[in-house]
Amino acid sequence: MRSIRPSTAARRGRSASRRTSPVLAAVALASALALTTTACQSNDTKADGQASASASASSGDGKIQIPDDIKNKLKEHGIDLDKWKHGAWKNWDKDDWLREANDFVNPIIKGLWNTDRMRKADDPDKAVANDIAGDQGVTDPTPAPVRAQTVAAPYHQNAATSGKVFFDSPQGTMVCSATVVEDPAHPGKSNLIWTAGHCVHAGKDGGWYRNIAFVPSYNNAAASSDQLQGATRDQVAPYGVWWADWAQTSQQWIQQGGETGGAGASYDYAVIHVTPEQGGSGKSLEETVGSALKVNFDAPAVPKVQSITAKGYPAAPPYDGQKLYQCQDKPGRLSLNTGDPTMYRIGCTMTGGSSGGGWTETGADGKPELVSNTSIGPVTSGWLAGPRLGDVAKGVYDSVSKKFAGQ
Repeated sequence: MRSIRPSTAARRGRSASRRTSPVLAAVALASALALTTTACQSNDTKADGQASASASASSGDGKIQIPDDIKNKLKEHGIDLDKWKHGAWKNWDKDDWLREANDFVNPIIKGLWNTDRMRKADDPDKAVANDIAGDQGVTDPTPAPVRAQTVAAPYHQNAATSGKVFFDSPQGTMVCSATVVEDPAHPGKSNLIWTAGHCVHAGKDGGWYRNIAFVPSYNNAAASSDQLQGATRDQVAPYGVWWADWAQTSQQWIQQGGETGGAGASYDYAVIHVTPEQGGSGKSLEETVGSALKVNFDAPAVPKVQSITAKGYPAAPPYDGQKLYQCQDKPGRLSLNTGDPTMYRIGCTMTGGSSGGGWTETGADGKPELVSNTSIGPVTSGWLAGPRLGDVAKGVYDSVSKKFAGQ
C-alpha cells in the first residue's frame, strides 16, 4: 500500500462512486502506491482509455501470443519481443517504459518467478504522514491499531481466493496481494483477479510494470522464510503461477497516482486477467482454486458497514512477506480530497506487501463479498485505507470481463 510519507506500502489505485464513468486505461501489473506498506521490492492512454488486444492465452504450452499491431507498436519503442524475453525487459529507459493503454504487453518468461526470486521480492510502497487527512471532506477519528492475525494454514482451505502478485519495476522485483474474483462472462470459470492500481502501473510519472504474475495460496503451508529457502516451486506455488495477459486500472490512477502521498488513492484498484504459465488441463483459475469472490459495487455507506476483513501478505518489517495475515475492524471514513470519493479506513498493523489485498464484508446471502482493497496507510502502520468501489471501479471490471467474453 502507499503511505503519505514514504513508507513501504503506500502506492495503490483509487476507487470511485461517482455517477459519471471516466475513461479507463489498461495497465500491466506492478508495484504499489499506497499510504502504507503493501507492495514489495526485491534485491535483485490513448484518449478513449480502451486497450486494444495486446496479449491472449493460446497454445497449451502456456505462451502468450502478441498480435501484429502490438508488435509494431512495440517496435516504435525499439522493443524486440524475442530479446525482451531474454532480458531486454530490464531496460527501463523513460522512452522504453510503455505507458499508453494499448502498449500493455506481458509475454510469459517460463521459470522467471522461481522460489528464490519470489521469496526475495520486496515492497515498493511509500508511507504517508499520520495527519494526511486533516479535516477535508468526511473523515472519522483515526482508528485504534488492530493487530494483524495469521490466517490458519493451509491457506487453500481458509482463504482460497487470496494470493500474491509478483512483478518487476525499475527498483527491482516487487510484490502485492490480490484476490480471485468472479467473472460475469464466465460463471464458475473466472480468470480474473483484483488488486491495487499501483500494483500494475506507476501512475503519472511512469508506465506499466513488467513480468506480472499471480500465485494463489502462496506458501500454502505457512512455512517460515528459512524453510522456504529449500522449498520446491510446487510447495511455494501449489496451484501454479498465472501470468497476466491483460490488466486495467482507472484513468484517475494513471493521471494522478504516484509513489508517495495519497493522490489517486480513491481510484487505486485494478483488474487482471490471467493465464497459466504451463498451460495444462484447461481449467480456469476459479476452478483450480475452487472459489471466487463476488464484487459489490454498491456496498452500504461506511457508517452502515459493521465489519470489514482485510487480507494480505505484509512484507515490510516486522513481517517478511511469506505468510498471509488478516485484520477485522468496523470501518471509518477517510477523505483525502473533497472532490474524490471517501475511502474506507480500518485499524490494522499490516505493512507493505499487503497492498492490493482484498477487503470483504458479509453480503446479503451470508457469503463474503469484495468491497475494497488495501491502498494506503501511515508510516506507523496502525491503519489501512481502501477505495470504496463504485461506477468507475465497475467500469474497469466490466471492461476486462467483456474483453475475454468470447474466449
